[in-house]
Amino acid sequence: HWMKTDIGFGGWRFDFVKGYAGHFTGEYVGDTMPYVSVGEHWVSCNYNHSHLEYNQDSHRQSTYDWCNSTGGNTAAFDFTTKGILQEAVRNREYWRLNDSQGNPAGFCGSWPTHAVTFLENHDTGSTLQHWPFPTERLPEGYAYILTHPGTPTVFYDHWKDHALQEDIQRLIDIRRRVGLKCNAAVQIQKAEDGCYAAHVGHPAVGVERGACKEIDMSKPSLCMKLGPADWSPNQGRVGDTKWKVMASGDGWAVWENVRFLSAEQRAR
Repeated sequence: HWMKTDIGFGGWRFDFVKGYAGHFTGEYVGDTMPYVSVGEHWVSCNYNHSHLEYNQDSHRQSTYDWCNSTGGNTAAFDFTTKGILQEAVRNREYWRLNDSQGNPAGFCGSWPTHAVTFLENHDTGSTLQHWPFPTERLPEGYAYILTHPGTPTVFYDHWKDHALQEDIQRLIDIRRRVGLKCNAAVQIQKAEDGCYAAHVGHPAVGVERGACKEIDMSKPSLCMKLGPADWSPNQGRVGDTKWKVMASGDGWAVWENVRFLSAEQRAR
């Protein structure tokens, strides 16, 4: 209470939460009522020797179980999405991003309101480099987490890179303009070698836990793609509407529904 009321901290980040029972975190959060709380539940992804396995369901389930053990009042960093995403963009294996049910393959696809997505932290990247995201693919990584469910975070080292900061800011602007929240609905359009594409928007139905595929077309939405292969939402008339590219770079692009753009935005 002293840190919150006297010092002014708004939230808590719990370190190495697999080292103690989740109900202790739940009790602490329940008593202090922070604006946000997140735990670092870092366990190894499923590997076959050095090869990342496609199925990471058990890995994200362990994060799900930890969040559940807190009483559901604390989120967790989405290490599953980080592991899958960095492997997908490094080798152009975008099929990894689509789970067996057609949902995002990380924790953000099983309990999106409790998934805090990220590309790097002080352990995985920076000076330690324990499990780094491929540097040349960072814009692709941000194009994914800043357009998908979960609560995305930006690593400060990346924000200090002015070229990368420009891409990140454009993606943040799009997320805010579209009004995407952590419970965003996703319809994966393509997930194969060379290309990942998705339509992301406001959920048309309420889903307490799990992923939503039904998008409310009466509200703004976006389409995005990763990879070198050619894809456009206008080719397949995604959502039965027209789309305009609002941000793009090497290996990524994001479109917005033209119906919700201003005349000035349409003319750019």
